[in-house]
Amino acid sequence: MSALLVPPSRVPRPRNPGVALRTITAETYRDFLASPAGAALGAGFLQCPSWADVKEGWRAQLLGWGPDPEAGRLTGVALVLLRQFPGTRKYFAYLPEGPVADWSDPDVDSWLGPLLEHLRRVGAFAVRIGPSPAYRRWDAALLKPLAGPGRRLGDVLASEVDPLGTAVAERLRARGWRRCGGEGTGGNGTGGDGDAQPRHVFQVPLAGRTPEDLWSGLNQEWRRNVRRARKEGVEVVVGSAAELPEFHRLLGITERRDGFRLGRSLAYYERQYAALNAEEPGRMKLYLARHRGEILAAHTMITVGRRAWYQTGASADHRREVRPSNALQWRMLLDAHAQGADVYDMRGVPSTLDPEERTYGLLRWKLGTGGQVVETLGEWERALAGSANHALHRAFQAYLNRR
Repeated sequence: MSALLVPPSRVPRPRNPGVALRTITAETYRDFLASPAGAALGAGFLQCPSWADVKEGWRAQLLGWGPDPEAGRLTGVALVLLRQFPGTRKYFAYLPEGPVADWSDPDVDSWLGPLLEHLRRVGAFAVRIGPSPAYRRWDAALLKPLAGPGRRLGDVLASEVDPLGTAVAERLRARGWRRCGGEGTGGNGTGGDGDAQPRHVFQVPLAGRTPEDLWSGLNQEWRRNVRRARKEGVEVVVGSAAELPEFHRLLGITERRDGFRLGRSLAYYERQYAALNAEEPGRMKLYLARHRGEILAAHTMITVGRRAWYQTGASADHRREVRPSNALQWRMLLDAHAQGADVYDMRGVPSTLDPEERTYGLLRWKLGTGGQVVETLGEWERALAGSANHALHRAFQAYLNRR
């Protein structure tokens, strides 16, 4: 196991006698996520217990709260990653796209307060969270004709503003939390400045739609490209761990071509594939597009409950005219739909609407599926109580800025 999973232990009871917070076992955690109450909270893969095995250099704790956590009577859970600040015995606590909680509950202090107190007691000096509610949404049909020089998502009136997201943001600000990426729509990348996870994602709704609905939702270019791939004999299959080296080789080609750098090793993807599929067989799949016996593109998909994510894509520089990536995405959309997913999340997109900016191409490609750009609440951070923790938090931020 790459991360040290802290064993269950008792922690101080919160003031509210109806809510107890404890460290819990991975089994208890998974059982809650699979229960109707847990599934309704829509946990992402970054909050699954298996993610602790993916992240090297972090300690991990699994926390749960509710009437009786040890007996499995829970209302929320959190995977907490703890990173030691060099030269100290203090930790930065990170809950990627978590905690898994009912953010519509106005009494967030009943569990958020005990969570922060517990983290302070185990040596955390600051905490970063990623609340799940959406903030704003833009339909693909709205955005495509509004692209232009210097334009950004924030220049366009959203199709929908989520009142829950707005309320949660106000509650967090009132409790001293700071939005890591600021209040704007971020830079040219896939998130706000300071966000570790993408603030803007692209989602294709699947619930209540037929495969024919999904096909008609694609724009003409996408439908033409999928047909072209079929005509050229592109074959899409689900691969195995044996093809991960080829996927990683293609990823390196894609990074050089498109001008980005994930910095992930082959060992990282092998560890991720093993950990997620050990937790639930088929949780992470590797899709391959072959043409004339050669793998031209490879994409990964992760499924948790009724959500599916296109996580990472890679493709070769040659024979791009046979459209292997379009063929892959169409197959993945259909498979996510067949598995009962309500949403197909294509992950990060840039906030730019300027066709002259290099990253706009990624947004344009995803817009063709007919879904929505969703601005999440992003990541929020705060130092824990105590002047020493505040000073260490400032030093930690300076340390990160120098890296």
